[in-house]
Amino acid sequence: MSLPSVPGLCFLLSLSGAEAQVAKGPCNRCPLHGSCVNSTHCTCNPGFISGSGKQFFTYPLEICKDIDECKPPISIYCGLNAECKNVEGSFHCRCIPGYALLSGDVQFNNSNENTCQNITSSKTPNGHPELQQIVNNFESLLTNQTFWGAGSKQEVASTASSILQNVESKVLETALRAPGQKIQKVQNSTVAVETRVVSDNCSEEREAFRLHTQMNSMVIHCIDVIQGRAQGPSAVAFVSYASLGNVLNATFFEKADEKDPLYLNSQVVSAAVAPRRNSSLSQSVTLTFQNLKMKPSSRKAFCVYWKITEAGGHWSRDGCFLTQVNQSHTVCNSTHLSSFAVLVAFTSQDEDPVLDIITCVGLGVSLLCLVLAALTFLLCRAIQNTSTSLHLQLSLCLLLAHLLFLTAIDRTQPKVLCAVIAGALHYLYLAAFTWMLLEGLFLFLTARNLTVVNYSSVNKLMKWLRFPVGYGAPAVIVAISAAARPHLYGTPARCWLRLDQGFIWGFLGPVCAIILVNLVFFLSVLWLLRKKLSSLNSEVSTIQNTRMLTLKATAQVLILGCTWCLGVLQVGPAGQVLAYLFTIINSLQGFFIFLVYCLLSQQVRKQYRKWFSDVTKSKSKSEIQTLSSRLGPDLKLSE
Repeated sequence: MSLPSVPGLCFLLSLSGAEAQVAKGPCNRCPLHGSCVNSTHCTCNPGFISGSGKQFFTYPLEICKDIDECKPPISIYCGLNAECKNVEGSFHCRCIPGYALLSGDVQFNNSNENTCQNITSSKTPNGHPELQQIVNNFESLLTNQTFWGAGSKQEVASTASSILQNVESKVLETALRAPGQKIQKVQNSTVAVETRVVSDNCSEEREAFRLHTQMNSMVIHCIDVIQGRAQGPSAVAFVSYASLGNVLNATFFEKADEKDPLYLNSQVVSAAVAPRRNSSLSQSVTLTFQNLKMKPSSRKAFCVYWKITEAGGHWSRDGCFLTQVNQSHTVCNSTHLSSFAVLVAFTSQDEDPVLDIITCVGLGVSLLCLVLAALTFLLCRAIQNTSTSLHLQLSLCLLLAHLLFLTAIDRTQPKVLCAVIAGALHYLYLAAFTWMLLEGLFLFLTARNLTVVNYSSVNKLMKWLRFPVGYGAPAVIVAISAAARPHLYGTPARCWLRLDQGFIWGFLGPVCAIILVNLVFFLSVLWLLRKKLSSLNSEVSTIQNTRMLTLKATAQVLILGCTWCLGVLQVGPAGQVLAYLFTIINSLQGFFIFLVYCLLSQQVRKQYRKWFSDVTKSKSKSEIQTLSSRLGPDLKLSE
């Protein structure tokens, strides 16, 4: 056997040394609860996850944090009369108070090992069996299909509303009669209940309670449980109904449409507090539902509550907002307490393929027109002035906003990226409206100073004011909104502002204010021009040009600004028509700017003709030179 050559041996030694260094490096730097893989990477041990979410990593400052298997999206189910307890790196199941395993063990691993049985003990308060009896009494009623099938739809709704109210009342009364037992939790095959009693004031201002029944949970703030009571206990109850969704199905939705079928994708749950049955909250309650059907489309799911009416009741979306959807769970926020569920549409109610096509085509045309308009404002010297500079900045803001909307509005994952996209769109559209406000201010100052020969004061003011206001004011608004409620940037379906908690008014408020101020500016300009037209015969052309520019700017504000009002008014029977008007007009904003400020401008058309003539002459001259270079010798010979 021949030995390897010296260069080859050196190569092998260096390679093995490099491998030893690689193996030594990452494995010595694996974090706590982490281990080495293939001598090249680190990974977190079972029950832990890396801070970055990556399975394999080499970053030396990475950490491995515990996975809470008892909370969504995992939410281990331990079976009846048991609950999940998280421990570092793992979890276990334990019977709830008043129950114990037949084997005498304290804990078990999964629902298949659940043998939790009711025990009789002097330590168990009397309220616990009483609560179990209430649950058992309603079980037979809820599972009686003959009873529910005998009545009309209105009778079923009325009966269900009465049952929901009775369960809440009896459960809360039972909990308040045993204030010494702060937490009570019982369930059977149909109903699951957890109650919590608060005997004193909230220890912390932001203290919140988490109630868990079956695979559903609720987080409510302590201040909303006690409701300002200085004395006496208060209670909160969370109830899950396993079979009530078969009765109060999606046909009870107030806006049910046969063309767009719905189905209930969660159990029905109820949340209530006592002794004051106040349904309003100072802070939203968070509800987490286990999906009955896995992998629902996030764009098709929405949260509803049971609204009791004189006709019985129905599912309504008022005050309920979708927060998050994954393969196993749906998270909702609500501004009031009631009974809740999650509905899913087989085909999304909010999507229309025709609107999608109109949006894509319209935005494509707008992007092209905005590019042409920006180039015109930059290159056409005949129209370059302060007003044109304002048009240019407006065009650039709309160009970037439309481009980002077209390419990234649907990128809802990861959430941080979606929130950044929503914040960028918020900023760009606000900046566009701010530049429109500056246009109105410039026209007003110009009209007011028409009697002055030197307009330098207006131009100097605008040069000093435009960039700090045009780009600074929107940045301040977005910064305040992001600092106050960063979690409301990005929705499960779109990277835009959420509608809950009035957050959308962080955009619509400034827009409406700008539209109103600009309308006042433009009406004032028209009045000033009408007043000065009779006294300044030598400046008639200047006044008429200013008037025409004002009319164009007014139309611009109406078309670019009022379309957002159409977006807000998409309700009722005319909602579909307004949706089409909003989409068509809003997607063609760039085309409108190019049409008004470029194609309808005599100076710009003259410049376009000049450019076209220069290009034609240059092309003709180039062709003649090319032809003569090819046929030059022949031509000379013929001469």
